[in-house]
Amino acid sequence: MADEKPDPDLLGKIDSTVPHSARIWNYWLGGKDNYPVDHEAGDEFAKVFPGIVDAARGSRRFLARAVRHLAGPVGIRQFLDVGTGLPTVENTHEIAQRVAPDSRIVYVDNDPLVLVHAKALLTSTPEGATDFVDADVHEPGVILRRAAETLDFDKPVGLMMLGIMGHVPDDGLAQSLVRTLLDALPPGSHLTLSDGTDISAARQAAHATYNKSGAVPYHLRNPEELGHFFDGLELLEPGLVPVTQWRPDRTPFPVTPVTTYGGVGRKT
Repeated sequence: MADEKPDPDLLGKIDSTVPHSARIWNYWLGGKDNYPVDHEAGDEFAKVFPGIVDAARGSRRFLARAVRHLAGPVGIRQFLDVGTGLPTVENTHEIAQRVAPDSRIVYVDNDPLVLVHAKALLTSTPEGATDFVDADVHEPGVILRRAAETLDFDKPVGLMMLGIMGHVPDDGLAQSLVRTLLDALPPGSHLTLSDGTDISAARQAAHATYNKSGAVPYHLRNPEELGHFFDGLELLEPGLVPVTQWRPDRTPFPVTPVTTYGGVGRKT
């Protein structure tokens, strides 16, 4: 990751002819790391379900509020961010180390374009540390083994899983993957998880079309199904809610309703 030039092998794995979820998400967030095929897919999705842009931006702000809370009042100093996505503004390490400079963060993703840009995620304060693990969410053993090189699993960890479990359609497998990661973490660790829900017919229709585009399919769940990811954990107030309603910042503007739900749970 120290090389100044992108790895040509990684660049060769990037297919700019097929839409990609991380790049489409980056497009909705106003980023520049995307291609025309992603613009087209993102625009088509938004025509059917315009609320996706608010959901994407609301999810990013939810991550920021959750990390600030965990690094601040809760006192978490270690974060494992699985399904990182493309670097944008207010990444996990930037937020955590702004609150607590000695925070240690490990990012996990296996997308070639994310790996090309991973260097942007590896900046750190002198007191803290960041690392990047090239692994898939289906490989919890690999994730834990590599993350242990930077994180101390005898101390609480903030496990961040935003927008990732929708790519695992089987409910039993999805819950098992999350549970395997949580089982390796000590009491006092927290799970921050969010995903799209099926409560909007328009969003269901948009995803049905998207899943036929050649991109990695994304499976919507209902809020009750999402809630099972927090089984055995102590859900922090206000519970599992639309991400824009999770401890919103005080502003004179009303909270925008979205169909992406999220929550933070504490391992006791």
